[in-house]
Amino acid sequence: MTLDREMGFRQMRAEGPCIDAVDVHAFQVPTDGPGGKEQDGTLEWDSTTMVLVRVHAGGRTGLGYTYGDVSVASFVASKLVPVVKGQRAGSPSTLWQRMGEQIRNAGRPGVGAMAVSAVDVALWDLKARLLDLPLLQLLPAYHDRVPVYGSGGFTNYPLGRLTDQLGGWVEQGIPRVKLKTSRNPDADPQRLSAARKVVGDQTEVFTDANGALGRKEALYWAHRFHDEWDVRWFEEPVSSGDLEGLRQVRDRGPLRLEVAAGEYAFTSRDFVNLVEGRAVDCLQADVTRCGGITGVLEVAGLSAARDLDLSGHCAPSVSAHAFCAVRRLRHLEYFHDHVRCERLVFDGTLSPAGGALRPDTGRPGLGLDVKWSDAEPYRVYGARPA
Repeated sequence: MTLDREMGFRQMRAEGPCIDAVDVHAFQVPTDGPGGKEQDGTLEWDSTTMVLVRVHAGGRTGLGYTYGDVSVASFVASKLVPVVKGQRAGSPSTLWQRMGEQIRNAGRPGVGAMAVSAVDVALWDLKARLLDLPLLQLLPAYHDRVPVYGSGGFTNYPLGRLTDQLGGWVEQGIPRVKLKTSRNPDADPQRLSAARKVVGDQTEVFTDANGALGRKEALYWAHRFHDEWDVRWFEEPVSSGDLEGLRQVRDRGPLRLEVAAGEYAFTSRDFVNLVEGRAVDCLQADVTRCGGITGVLEVAGLSAARDLDLSGHCAPSVSAHAFCAVRRLRHLEYFHDHVRCERLVFDGTLSPAGGALRPDTGRPGLGLDVKWSDAEPYRVYGARPA
């Protein structure tokens, strides 16, 4: 790093230019599942909504996003834009703390946490762009790439669609795949047999019940998944709010079957509860729900201190950078719906190579640019920039 660049970095870290504008957008992208719908163990949906935030300072623009209802966009505009506009861009974590204080009475978990996440990611992206650095190099990175697992396998997929999707990920060199289960448990044996046959014995097969099962049902299926199809990962066998149920499946299930949860953890306390409750073998965190980049860094410290691996949940274009800063990194969910949305909205998205996503160090920030013309037909909030 040159002396001028080092001085610029120190100045930016100290203060940075003032944020002069923030704009908020939302795009609703229909699913491509059978009949226009997708299903998991507990939910059916027909679209995925991305809430996009752009933060402007010093002639540069940072972007961040989350996935949720369009109401998240309104929350950002009403509660968070006034917090960050006019403030210095050099300290995203300071603004993260102020945003958390601002939303205390409006509701911190759920919509509030997702709104903060989108803005926080945009602030980190902006800071990296102002320094002309890829975000990876601005963070305390332990890795230069993030292993991924292919994720989709929705419960309403016919067998042909299921096997084509899972087999396609294996052909791309992804050595682990996940399918949704437990909406109709009687159908799962056929689905798992088809999945195992198409991916072969060397590919890891994960399952995700999305909290659809009761405690005893979950234990029953944990043993069957493991013994009959060599499943090693059982995500949310019961509701992620049922810490005792998760612990029971973890303690009484097969020793080589890991229980995972954390994608619906919004605050640091949510993660502490999962860890102190001995509820999981591997912790999960979603950068677009847990407070953005700053939130992931907090969770990463917790996972390292408790000797637990941390797995990234979805949003691959952000997570590929954020989870390089996780010391106890396991892998990242390469989720079908989010891959589709991000490729539609952004230029600069990453594709797996050797079973991992590697951030592009030749582009500043997240390396993303909005493809406004492609995204415009899906707009449900905000206006296209002039």
